[in-house]
Amino acid sequence: EMSGPALHMLLSKSCTCIDPFFGLVIVLLVSLASHTSSSTEHEKSSLLQFLAGLSRDGGLTVSWQHNTDCCTWKGITCNQDRKVTDVLLASQGLEGFISPFLGNLTGLLHINLSRNSLSGGLPLKLVSSSSILVIDVSFNRLTGGLSELPSSTPPQPLQVLNISSNLFTGRFPSTIWEVMKSLVSLNASTNSFTGQIPTTPCVTAPSFAVLELSFNQLSGNIPQGLSNCSMLKLLSVGYNNLSGYLPDELFNVSSLEHLSLHSNWLEGDLNGISKLTNLVTLDLGGNEFIGNIPESIGDLKRLEELHLDHNNMSGELPTALSNCTNLVTIDLKSNHFSGKLTKVNFISLPKLKKNRSSFQRLHRHNSRKHILHPLYWVQLPA
Repeated sequence: EMSGPALHMLLSKSCTCIDPFFGLVIVLLVSLASHTSSSTEHEKSSLLQFLAGLSRDGGLTVSWQHNTDCCTWKGITCNQDRKVTDVLLASQGLEGFISPFLGNLTGLLHINLSRNSLSGGLPLKLVSSSSILVIDVSFNRLTGGLSELPSSTPPQPLQVLNISSNLFTGRFPSTIWEVMKSLVSLNASTNSFTGQIPTTPCVTAPSFAVLELSFNQLSGNIPQGLSNCSMLKLLSVGYNNLSGYLPDELFNVSSLEHLSLHSNWLEGDLNGISKLTNLVTLDLGGNEFIGNIPESIGDLKRLEELHLDHNNMSGELPTALSNCTNLVTIDLKSNHFSGKLTKVNFISLPKLKKNRSSFQRLHRHNSRKHILHPLYWVQLPA
């Protein structure tokens, strides 16, 4: 039989013992804290590898100190799990190359390195990342081509790829687009890409909406495969070397809001253009189009900009142009249009921009009559 003091001591010792369930919780918490700490060190290491690849870091070393939390570094955003989600370093005066170690950031969603002076290539590890949604490396000095991806590459989550205003060359590799099933926007304008317009995204990416490829060296016809881009809203392939006719299949892409094919070698008439009833911008200037502007142009009720300058078009302006009441800009100069401007009721176009320094007048030049309108020249036969 225990005495009172002995029993009290036993009870006191029992109270200081840790409950088994509580002990398991402690172990799990310690383990999680250790895992979080190691993840942060892994993130920090990858970022410092990126920093090491820069010949000019724009002062990042002041903020990116090894003995500080990388989630507090300039341009870095982390989630609640201490994983880096955003690397946003636009316009920081960075020079050097883009380290593939950024692809080791398993929680990275957005990377913006635009408007710097980065050189070298675009690491395949970024393009094939299993987490990145947005890549913007526009306005740099990146060179080379886009690499092919292994055929075994699983579908990628990338939605926006902006590689515009660089020095990229070569053709677009088909395997990249085959795995980009979430791609919404591709901007590769102002580079030196060659070959034909890629159409694979139209098949593999059901939400593909923006294809911006202007100012390159693309050639060939406008592919019929663009008809598979059922969600395409912007197609801009101006200032290339495209030739041939506008395919009828293009007129089936009724989702198109902005169509810009300026300064190519395209030819034929525009009779099917009125099927694109959602057009807001139509820019076909600087080509070899012939014929007149069809009366059906009046079906484009949303049209705000119409650029048909520097072609070989002729005939009278259609009366139905007055139905495009949202028009802000019309550019028809350097064609062979004839007839009277009064066929178009400009009063019904209240949004049309006016040039205060110009006015309508009639005069003779090189034995031909011209009417100078605030927005364009209309040439009349002598």
